[in-house]
Amino acid sequence: MPPLECFLDPASVSLKVCGVTTLGDARRLAAMRVDALGVNFWPRSKRYLAPQEAGWLADMAGEILRVGVFVNEAPELPLRLMREGLLDAVQLHGDEAPEDVAIYQEARVPFFKAIGVKTREDLARAADFHAKAILLDAHAPGVYGGTGETFDWNAALDFKSGHPEIPIILAGGITPENAALAAGTVHPAALDVASGAEISPGIKDFDKVTALLAALKR
Repeated sequence: MPPLECFLDPASVSLKVCGVTTLGDARRLAAMRVDALGVNFWPRSKRYLAPQEAGWLADMAGEILRVGVFVNEAPELPLRLMREGLLDAVQLHGDEAPEDVAIYQEARVPFFKAIGVKTREDLARAADFHAKAILLDAHAPGVYGGTGETFDWNAALDFKSGHPEIPIILAGGITPENAALAAGTVHPAALDVASGAEISPGIKDFDKVTALLAALKR
């Protein structure tokens, strides 16, 4: 099974650690058998990595699934980083509409669509993206994730019930303390963790990563 399909396989809950900024952290995550890492290419993010400083992602090819996170970005940059072999998938974490993603579909670039959930109505058009997975995060206007806040997981359960064919990545306030509950309650394809695996924004806490992996094994 290819790495992306393994990551999204509903038979087990994968772990994606987002906001990675250094090759050293990436290598350590891969050695710990974390399934995926996210690199934030949104300049206003506290975990921003400039594209010109992302060449080290090439060294991680085949070691860990590499996901580039973009917020309202023109497609040229994500597509270029995919062509250059720095990424395995694209995560659209902004205000993109379903009609904005055709270029990724035409280029056969796998993408996840992140949606900030405040009410169930926020998910009304989620299936229209035809994304590889829908990432459900806490509603955070102008911040676009990484807040450490959770949302009502019942909305995720409702979406999953209505669209069992769409893999869900659950984000928003996931920590070592609630990871097992999140996995057991929602049964997503993966958990996505940023602040819950950090010492400070962009600096990973590997004791927390170890605890997250242990929680998922439970």
